[in-house]
Amino acid sequence: MNRYFNEKSNYDKYPVVNVPGMEEECRVGWRAISDRLEKDLSQIGKKVKVVVLECYQGVSDEEVVTALQSAFPASRWFFSADAMKSPEQIDAILKQDITEDEIFGYMTRQNMDCYFDGDKLSGIRSEIAAVTEGIVFVYGVGAAYVQPSYDLLVYADMARWEIQMRFRRNEVSNVGISNREERASLQYKRAFFVDWRICDRFKKKLMKKWDYVLDTNTAGNPKMATAKAIEAGLEKASRTPFRVVPFFDPGPWGGQWMKEVCDLDREVPNFAWCFDCVPEENSLYLGFGDVRFELPSIDLVFAYPARLLGNPVYGRFGDEFPIRFDFLDTMEGGNLSLQVHPLTQYIQEKFGMHYTQDESYYMLDAAEDATVYLGVKEGIEPEEMIDALNEAQESGCFDAEKYVGRYPVKKHDHLLIPAGTIHCSGTNGMVLEISATPYIFTFKLWDWGRLGLDGRPRPINIKHGQEVIQWNRTESWVRKEIFNRIEPVAEGEGWREERTGLHENEFIETRRHWFTAPVLHRTDGSVNVLNLVEGREAIVGSPTGGFEPFVVHYAETFIVPESVKEYTIRPYGESAGKQCATIKAFVKHNP
Repeated sequence: MNRYFNEKSNYDKYPVVNVPGMEEECRVGWRAISDRLEKDLSQIGKKVKVVVLECYQGVSDEEVVTALQSAFPASRWFFSADAMKSPEQIDAILKQDITEDEIFGYMTRQNMDCYFDGDKLSGIRSEIAAVTEGIVFVYGVGAAYVQPSYDLLVYADMARWEIQMRFRRNEVSNVGISNREERASLQYKRAFFVDWRICDRFKKKLMKKWDYVLDTNTAGNPKMATAKAIEAGLEKASRTPFRVVPFFDPGPWGGQWMKEVCDLDREVPNFAWCFDCVPEENSLYLGFGDVRFELPSIDLVFAYPARLLGNPVYGRFGDEFPIRFDFLDTMEGGNLSLQVHPLTQYIQEKFGMHYTQDESYYMLDAAEDATVYLGVKEGIEPEEMIDALNEAQESGCFDAEKYVGRYPVKKHDHLLIPAGTIHCSGTNGMVLEISATPYIFTFKLWDWGRLGLDGRPRPINIKHGQEVIQWNRTESWVRKEIFNRIEPVAEGEGWREERTGLHENEFIETRRHWFTAPVLHRTDGSVNVLNLVEGREAIVGSPTGGFEPFVVHYAETFIVPESVKEYTIRPYGESAGKQCATIKAFVKHNP
């Protein structure tokens, strides 16, 4: 029996950007992949034919190498790992970026060359050059750096969520070292601050050069698509509404709402997070006939940044997607950790990020007793509170309500949380978190004495947190500045528009539309990110026929590229004639 959702879930967990006419451009299974490579190589009139198989961090070398060596038994193989510096040398170079901190590093400025030893590199290049006939494979992270000339370039890409799962299963290591048994959180930190930055920079140099993209995200079910097919898919996604692939994760405070609404595994104790618009970590499914091809959605940002983001946003953020939507489910769960996010100056100086995690809580649902912790109480002494937080790490007791404001919340409330504001969602709330993208920079101040799902204490960051808490954000300031700052903007027949935030300190603007009839939206220079927060389903259409109608369902987040310019949203199907609502986020700028 459902507690939160009276209807059958229609949430789409596997959204696909269909790419018609490309069915023959994708091969499934190692036999079909090998046959396609063999056919291409047979048409190259050279004695030595070089295949570079460049890998993103996290690819299962065992599966890929075993399969292709079996398919090409007479081939010569060279591995980029054999040209790398020792793990000790790599650690020494990256030490300042990895840092000794449990959670945070520094966004590296290094490039692919930092992993490689000059003498080893010269040696392996000489060995490759000495081959007089046959097929040569150069494989691994940085393979195209080792061998910059080739006959075929195959890029084995990886989705970051799958990489994290492989970390948890102790299946893969970070680049240049052997640490698959290390704690997953430390592997993730190293990947986030170092490996992925370097791999992304190198990937961007190769995207216009690759012949094939290899998808090995599902073990034992590889797919390989031509550059032509990948380009067609990314190009289509850059000019039509689409969704990235959501992923869900349990947590020590997780709830039960998403199980029903998103139709998740009822046997899992809880689900805490849903990440349904974090293009840096989400995947994008391209549909080639019946084949669902997975690649990181950040590839779309790299390929078409101006078209997707809009010129003003691209000019400000580069090829980064600055808006993030996710869910925080505490229905029948616990409080989130009491936390604060760094100010822009702090995140720049300490971590090398050029903007920070401003955010807001939109209450997608709430029980009668739902609350949110926000800001500090009037008249508290900062030193007293910091001392109490530090003491709590030993005693296990902290009187949060003595120091932090606690507010009842209801469905469709919107709470704005500029960086530096102490906050957390209380139990029995379902939060749609709308935020800027630097998503791991959370300074936990108090975690209610809990352990993480790994049985370890969750890292507390009072030292960082005390440097950024804005002590003037008291209850009076909260009520005036950031609690339900809802203002009417416009209305027409069957619709009305409201501004719901964000705060003047935040670069994101949000608008809510209530509608029973079609509503016209304009992108106006910024990518739009929306969620259907009320109504069973709605349909997004193009006034000019620029894209195919796009159906969205309750609680689904979707992206409208700036290149779309104009689009309409109206109730659809079971919601026809009924009131629906969307919340829309975009980057503020002067048009």
